[in-house]
Amino acid sequence: MERLRSSPLHANISTALDKQLESIHVVQARRKDEIVNTSSRQRHGPPRCQDERVVLALAAALRALCLATRKVRTVLWCAFQMTLPK
Repeated sequence: MERLRSSPLHANISTALDKQLESIHVVQARRKDEIVNTSSRQRHGPPRCQDERVVLALAAALRALCLATRKVRTVLWCAFQMTLPK
């Protein structure tokens, strides 16, 4: 879009994209933690409290990703509107 516009876009656009990418990495890490916790729980029996914390951390990360994705969609739509010819 910057090439079509021949000028740089607002800094908030790249910031929103960076936050979404960071949220994706956090969700991936929480999901790995959940998988590791699930596999170790099958071997040693059910420590329920730890399992619930891992699931709640994953849920919080997914909520943050959802919010970041909404913001990115809005920001990209605005950038697209600025790119269109008048």
